[in-house]
Amino acid sequence: MAGSLVYELENVSYSYQHSKPALEEIDLKIALAERVMLLGPNGCGKSTLQKILAGLIFADSGKVTAFDRKITSKAMSDKRFATALRQKIGFVFQNSDVQLFCTSVLDEIMFGPLTMGLSFSEAKKRAEDLIDYTGIGYLANCSPHHLSGGEKKKVAIAAVVATNPEVLIFDEPTNGLDPKSQRWMIDTINELNKQGKTIILATHYLEFVPELADRIIVLGENHRIIANDLPERILKNRNILLDANLIDPSYNK
Repeated sequence: MAGSLVYELENVSYSYQHSKPALEEIDLKIALAERVMLLGPNGCGKSTLQKILAGLIFADSGKVTAFDRKITSKAMSDKRFATALRQKIGFVFQNSDVQLFCTSVLDEIMFGPLTMGLSFSEAKKRAEDLIDYTGIGYLANCSPHHLSGGEKKKVAIAAVVATNPEVLIFDEPTNGLDPKSQRWMIDTINELNKQGKTIILATHYLEFVPELADRIIVLGENHRIIANDLPERILKNRNILLDANLIDPSYNK
C-alpha cells in the first residue's frame, strides 16, 4: 500500500446498544487516493465501519486515526475540529432520501458550500457546474423527493462533492439502480478517484469489484476482517468467498 495514510484503525470494536457486536478487533490502514472496497454479507458490519470512518459513530474500543488525528466522541465535541474533519469526508448513503432535505436540487447542492462560508454566487456557480457534470440540469428546480432513485443518487453525489472532500464513502452505491445508472455511477466514482479522492465503497455485489477496487477488505459473518488483499486474489479465493457468504456453494467458476 503506497502513499500517505488517511486512516489507521487499531483493534477497533463496536456494538449497537443492547445488541451483539457489529465489528470486532478491526485493524485497517487506508492510503491517500486509494480505492478500497468493503465486501461482505448483509449485516457483517460494512456500513458500521463506514460510519466510524466518517466520524458519525465512535468505536467502543481501539483507536481510530484520520488525517493524523485521533477520532473520538470527545474530539468531535469540539465544533471546530468536527467541522474541519467533516469537510474532508463525504458520505453517500445507500438510501438517498436520508440526506436530501432541501426544496430544490439547486438548493440541495448549494447547501454544503454555503455552510462552508462560500458566498451565494460562489455556491451557486459550484452547484451549477456540478449539475452540468452530473447531467441533471433539467432537474435544477425540481424537488429532490420527487425524483427517481437514480436521479436522487446523482443529486446526493453532487451535494457531497460540492464541499470538495478528500475522502468519499459510498454505501452500496449501485444498489437499486438500472444498468445505465450503474454504469454512470462506476464511471463517476473512478473519475473522482482520478482527481485524487480516496474512495471507500461497501457492497456485496462481486461483479463490480474489478472496475472499482485497488484493494478489497472482506468482512465475515463474525464481524471481523477475514481477508485484505488485491481484487484478483480475493476473487480467485473460493474459500474466502464462501466464508463471507458472497457466493453460493454450488458456484464453481
